[in-house]
This record gives sequence, structure tokens and C-alpha cells, in this order.
Amino acid sequence: MTVDSVTLEVVRNACVAVAEEMNATLVRTSYSPNIKDRRDCSCALFDADAEMISQAENIPVHLGAMPYSVAAAVDAFPPEDLAAGDAILVNDPFHGGAHLPDLTLVSPVVVDGEVAAFAANRAHHADIGGSRAGSVAADSTEVYQEGLRIPPVRLFRGGEVHEDVMSMVLANVRTPDERRGDLRAQHAANRTADERFRALVDRHGRATLRNAMDEIQNYSERRMRAELDALPDGRWAFEDVLDGDAQGETSIRIAVAVEIDGDELTVDFAGTADQVDGAVNAPLAVTASATYYAVRCVTDPDIPPNSGAYRPVTVDAPAGSVVNAQPPAAVVGGNVELSQRVTDTLLGAFAEAVPERAVAAGQGTMNSVTLGGRDPRTDEPFAFYETIGGGFGGRDGADGLDGVHVHMSNTRNTPVEVLETAYPLRVRRYEYRPDSGGAGASRGGLGLRREIEARADGTTFSVLADRRSTPPYGIAGGDPGATGADYVIRDGAGDGDGDGDGPDLERVPAKSTHVLAAGDAVRVDSPGGGGFGDPADRDPDAVARDYRHGKLTADRVREAYGLDPDEL
Repeated sequence: MTVDSVTLEVVRNACVAVAEEMNATLVRTSYSPNIKDRRDCSCALFDADAEMISQAENIPVHLGAMPYSVAAAVDAFPPEDLAAGDAILVNDPFHGGAHLPDLTLVSPVVVDGEVAAFAANRAHHADIGGSRAGSVAADSTEVYQEGLRIPPVRLFRGGEVHEDVMSMVLANVRTPDERRGDLRAQHAANRTADERFRALVDRHGRATLRNAMDEIQNYSERRMRAELDALPDGRWAFEDVLDGDAQGETSIRIAVAVEIDGDELTVDFAGTADQVDGAVNAPLAVTASATYYAVRCVTDPDIPPNSGAYRPVTVDAPAGSVVNAQPPAAVVGGNVELSQRVTDTLLGAFAEAVPERAVAAGQGTMNSVTLGGRDPRTDEPFAFYETIGGGFGGRDGADGLDGVHVHMSNTRNTPVEVLETAYPLRVRRYEYRPDSGGAGASRGGLGLRREIEARADGTTFSVLADRRSTPPYGIAGGDPGATGADYVIRDGAGDGDGDGDGPDLERVPAKSTHVLAAGDAVRVDSPGGGGFGDPADRDPDAVARDYRHGKLTADRVREAYGLDPDEL
């Protein structure tokens, strides 16, 4: 070690604090509810070599993929071409991005005329153009349909906005004022990092700080290698599927093999389906992000997350497959759906190797909903986007959580009050789905039911979701979780309280787009989590508690657990 242990720990925590303060700035100064309230954003700090040093506790699918965007920005704008106050914007999935609504802003931290670090943040913008309001087009077949594709470009120079670039971006989106505000919030977040990192340089000196950042990565690498070395050597395989791509493909195969060899791990996706016409393909950055997340789940989540932690992990993903799609593949669903299925598949493989660390499948989808059109209150365009939580999988000794964002998504929901104030929409129903968690000694978490009414004619509704035909798996004898479902409720056709077999609910495909009239509503029933262990081994008191709280119906108590509800 080139830095004493006390200084190292002080610097490590200070770098984490920089990322967390970046995130606080971004959330506080953003315009859109998707960033301000749902917190669909992530922040991280990188060293002068573009290696990640620290991150805020944000969105897993962002953070594992963000190093690819920073690398792309540095390739396009080498450090010697950058100055204080510059900022590089990128969202191109084939140049380090994930999907087009996720805009990444990368800024150099310049000290004494040299780049000493990079600050980067990624935020999901509620619209970035394309064929559908909200830029999450379930029916897209090419990336060109999904919105404005931005290779690394300089958006800020010397602290001042590059107006010609900004004008180009704003001319291609439906909500330009909101986009400008969110981009300026991203710039403010990076400026916060610049100020805080400079203070660290003043306190510790440039050389000490540089050595400490190197050692932070080496420390994480040593801890990850120790964790891998403690796992059994061998090769374990698992397969799962996506339901389809809305273009005719069904049961899209995701195959993975994990091979542990001492303190090295190789993750091989050979046998996975070729990229498809629909929008569920993922660039390599998204697949790598899901892989790193799953590895952290089965090792030690307290290992500081930085580039060093992932050095022992090799990802082999065949080019041209759905897990390493090539242009011009449609990819908007890869970030939200394929990332979840990669995680499920990897955790299934690790369950074969280390069953004591296993967790049943969670809902396995982000249930992306976009609603857009023209707000009759202002006669201005609007675009609303959110993901909807569901059930987490059961694990040894603990039930799955109910109604949460699972695995690669870590956002909040959109509060009803915010949604109804900001958009011409009304939330009619928001509740748990009884019986949706898979039965087990530890049951799976419950899915959610969310029903939103359009208040404007011509509102476009798009849903991009999965686990509608293939349920989240249970493990160790646990039952699978319930599949999800999506509906349109036409005004006057019913009150929406049916169970899907009556005239009041029109079930629609999980990857589809529809036009609503004022008074029409949409309903999303999200999947539950799989169960862990034999349901016969569940504590009867736990069954009774779930029954009293309305999480289980009487029929479920009888059929899944063999108990008489009248005796609970």
C-alpha cells in the first residue's frame, strides 16, 4: 500500500460522499417528476484514467453500464482536449449507452491544468423524441425509431452551454423546457463534484489522492477475489426466457454458464438467442451491468463498488445476440426488460453453485408505462414515464418484499399527488395483488395493481413489460409467482373491478401501444415473486398473518398451504 490505511478509508468515504452529494444536487434541481420524485438517475466519480472510484446508491442498471459511457466520452474527447467547465453528453447505446432516454453527462475535474478525475451522471429523460411520446416504443424495430441518438458531443464548454448542440437536442423532443432543465440539473451535479473533489485535492494533495484512488480499486479487487476464491470451483448453467418481442418472436432464450476458477469468474452467454426485430435487445454495457449486479448479490454487497471490484469478472457475450446487440437493433426494452432476465438467469445459475445464497426470481420486469399527448390545461405536450414495482423473491428465512422495484431497477414510484398535478392523469387504484406471491416456506412478495385514467383525448399509452406468460420461478420447492397482466378500460365499458374475464377489461399485449380518449384508463397488474422452500414448511402463524392482512385469500390458504382459514 502506498497510502496508510486511515487516509485510505477517509478518502474512500469522501469519494462516496462526493457521489452522494452529486445525486442530491441532481434530484433537487431537476425539473421532471421522473428524476425529482422517482429518482431515475445515478451519479459516480471516476479517476483520471476513467476508472470508477465511487458511486451513489442509485440504479444498478445505470451504474454498471456508466463506465462504458465514460470510456466512450474519453475516447472521443481525450483529456488533453478538455478544459474546466466542459461536459460531454452521450446516450448512444452503441457508444457506451444503455437506451436512448438515459442521457449521460461526463465532466472533467481539472486541477492545475490537468484532468484529475471525471464526474458523470445518468438520468432517464421522460422524452427524447422518437415515434412514441415518452420514447419507450414497445413496437420499435430499429434504434432510429426510439429517439434522438447522441454520440459523445460537447454540450458545455468552459461552463457555458453549447447552444447549437442544445438547440439540436431540444428541437427533437416533445417537452423541450423540461429537457433543458434536466440537462442543466445534470450539469449542476457535475459542478458539485468538481468543487468537492478540488477540496479533497487541497486537503490531501494531488499525489496522495491519486495513490489513494488506485489503492481503493486494488482493495475492492482483493476483497472480490477473496469472495470468489471461497466459492466452489466448477461450472453451472441456467436458462430462462423473455416472453417475446412484439414482432413475432416468443420465448426468447437467455442461456448462461458461470465458471468459477479460484479467484476468477467467467460468465458465458453462449447459446443465447440472436438479436431480434423487436425492442428487447441489449447492448453489451447493459448485460455487463446486470452481470456485475448479480455477482455482488452472491458475494459481499459491502465490497466498495468500483472498477477494481469487477476486474476478476469476465463477460463473454456473443456479438449479434440479444445480450450484445449490434446496430441498428432496437434496444429500448433491453435496458428495462432484458437486464432483468439476465439477472434472473445469472442468479439461477449461482443458486446451483451456492444454494445457501439463493433467492427465488423476483417480478423480472420493470413494467414500463408511458403516457403522452397534449395537456388540455396548458395546450402543451406532455410525456409521463414510470416503472411499476412488484414482488421480490423469497429466500431462506425471509419472505420476499411486497410491491418493490426489483434488482436492476431501484427507483421510487411516482407519488399520486405529483402525477395528478403534473399531468392530465388520475390514479384510480393502487394496491397489492392478493395471492400473487409464490407459495413457499418463505413466500414471494406481492405484485401491485396500478390503474391510471387519461384526462385528455388522444393520450398515447405504451406498455413495455414481461413475465406475462412465463412466471417468476420458485426455488427449493417453492411455487412460482403470479404472472402480470395489462388492460385498457374504455370509458363507459365498466368500472374496472373485473378479473379479466368480463367486458369491463380489455387485456392488451405486454408490449403494445394504444390511443386513449378522456375517461379511458389503463391498468397494470405486476408479477409477484417466486417462493422459496416447500409451502408445507411455512409457519402457520405467518400464513394467518398474511390472511388477516388481506395478502392471501381463503382459497389460497386452503390450496397452497393446506390450512383451514376459519381456524387461523
